[in-house]
Amino acid sequence: MDQSLVLGENLSLEPFPQQAPDAASPTVLIVGGGVTGLVNAWALLDRGYRVTIISKEWASFTDHQRLTSQIAGALWEYPPAVCGQHTDAMSLSKSKRWCMIAYNVWEAIVSNPKLAALAGVQMRSSNFFFPFPIEEHSGQYRKMQEIENSGVHGFNRAPNLIQKQGVNPRFGAVDAYEHLAPVIDTDRCMEWLMVLTQSKGAKFHTETITEDLFKQEQELLNRFSADVLVNCTGLSALSLAGDQTCYPLRGALIRVVNDGTDFPKVDCSLAITADAAQDNEIVFIVPRNDNILLIGGVAQPHRWDLDLTLESPEIQRMRARAEAFLPGLKRARLDDEYPIAQGLRPARERNIRVERELRTRTVSLHGEEIEEPSRIIHSYGHGGSGWSLSFGCAADVVGLVEDVLHNLPASGMKMQERVEVPDVHVQAVWNQSLKDEPIRAKL
Repeated sequence: MDQSLVLGENLSLEPFPQQAPDAASPTVLIVGGGVTGLVNAWALLDRGYRVTIISKEWASFTDHQRLTSQIAGALWEYPPAVCGQHTDAMSLSKSKRWCMIAYNVWEAIVSNPKLAALAGVQMRSSNFFFPFPIEEHSGQYRKMQEIENSGVHGFNRAPNLIQKQGVNPRFGAVDAYEHLAPVIDTDRCMEWLMVLTQSKGAKFHTETITEDLFKQEQELLNRFSADVLVNCTGLSALSLAGDQTCYPLRGALIRVVNDGTDFPKVDCSLAITADAAQDNEIVFIVPRNDNILLIGGVAQPHRWDLDLTLESPEIQRMRARAEAFLPGLKRARLDDEYPIAQGLRPARERNIRVERELRTRTVSLHGEEIEEPSRIIHSYGHGGSGWSLSFGCAADVVGLVEDVLHNLPASGMKMQERVEVPDVHVQAVWNQSLKDEPIRAKL
């Protein structure tokens, strides 16, 4: 299985596929139009595949409920993420490689300022604070050491970050470190990804699918003249993959104006993770773009309702924590157009699933019954880490597509062996028309 995506080698920022399809090129049908589906489409298009994406809805930019991919905090994180729900050892092991593939791609995008502005991606200092010396928490100490040796840039362990970033000394933070991390304006980046994949040849089809994909696999493959089906449906995998271990992890963010008028402008992310917080409640403060600051967060498992308001007790506690942590936020003004964002992170008991469908069908061949493998590949259960792991998971999906097309037997996920991830910085060349004109996806 090909296990890497590298800009300039097998992934291109040009508005056409790196490897053009021909008459014999296989077609991949992707179900799901969020960040996972779009990044998978990008990776496959650049390998010369034809791609159709089915989604019941697409990124929108109104005051109505937005996609989970848009609501996400979209701060790149080394796993486990701030929300504290990533516990499966195998998934966690793989995620440590997936996240670094994504880190390198996002960083290469940022290396081109015009492209970074189009995609809504910035590299910012990401600061993590702890109410204890980090050595006293084995998990956090191990994570810090892994980050330091992972290839991320700008790592610096410095308790004086508490004072430097204006953290209230009475909040109880005693230790801290920082590193550079991609921060993504999800609204802008989702539209950019839609335009990019369409320009490379992806077809978008709006349709709601409600039943197990396995039961309708052949009908879907036939209807869309596809050879492989990739399931990127997030929480909908509960029904579309027949996976009863999927569950919602409700989250919410308050959006405030971050222009330096009401409080000192916050230019970096500030966080206390769930397992480091004394009350297991998160502090998550992230600049969404140059003018909006996100304040979070909550992580409520098995809560399906999206009925949170600014007056909800958990939202008031969330805001009070942030204001106690960074007192200047007491003067913050809400974003009038979109003051609170809430959504359901697509969680799963064994965390992320990137593997082929393991169910088989009994078919008759020359009078003999045989077990026929499915042509479905799954990529779901990312929780709050879809943006952080996007390109890494897509690299594995590309390999699994090749396995299907070569009629190799399906196998389950295995513990990740140590694989070096190339650290490649590419100055992207971008089509002038996309530089100079507003981007709009065609639906």
